[in-house]
Amino acid sequence: MDPQETKLALAARAVTKAFDGRQALDGIDFEVAAGEVVALIGPNGAGKTTLLSILAGISEPDSGEVSGDGVAWVPQQAALYRRLSVRENLLLFAHLQHDAGQTDEAPEAMVDRMLELTGLADRADDRVGTLSGGNQQRVNIAIGLMAGPSVLLLDEPSVGLDPAQRERLWGFVLSLVGEGTAVAFSTHDIQEAERYAERIVVVAEGDGLFSGTADELRQAVEAGGGPSGDLETSFLAFLRERGH
Repeated sequence: MDPQETKLALAARAVTKAFDGRQALDGIDFEVAAGEVVALIGPNGAGKTTLLSILAGISEPDSGEVSGDGVAWVPQQAALYRRLSVRENLLLFAHLQHDAGQTDEAPEAMVDRMLELTGLADRADDRVGTLSGGNQQRVNIAIGLMAGPSVLLLDEPSVGLDPAQRERLWGFVLSLVGEGTAVAFSTHDIQEAERYAERIVVVAEGDGLFSGTADELRQAVEAGGGPSGDLETSFLAFLRERGH
């Protein structure tokens, strides 16, 4: 999907952010269209989580602009109460969102809708601490989805999941995309980026270095005389060519 040919759900222009004198983001641009899946990849400390937190409105940029409404943020660490049941966790966050005026939907109705959407209705009374990592992540995502966002931001959503759990998680996420939700996610798993994202954005030292498909990234490396092969090989060669 070409984001220029459809409505942008979220966009950032010339965004900068520094921490203690270190430039985490250096005038980066980013966008995601409605119903598009975009992967952010880059080395540790590249600025991926900082960018996502700014896109979500959790952190303020030092300069630049962010436009877009209805954004949900799902951090890498699940914000769950392990001793409470799935339903009790969802009900707690539903009340918080309702009381904050983020939705007019009754909390109990919201919880029932999320249990159905995530396929966790049969685990509603199970303590969260007894769930698999994949199901805990589904609960985490359900919390982010309560207000019906148009954009879902995921920070390393499959960390610690086995292949089967990862497949089920992405089946769920892609079902949301099929209904028009835009998704942007960060990952260190290059195969995950290639498998699930329509477009890949490469970030290093706060700079946006590339935006395009996996094949376009390979072609960019090969055009510069770099090695051909799997995407991870091309990605590493791309970073080396640019001094990262």
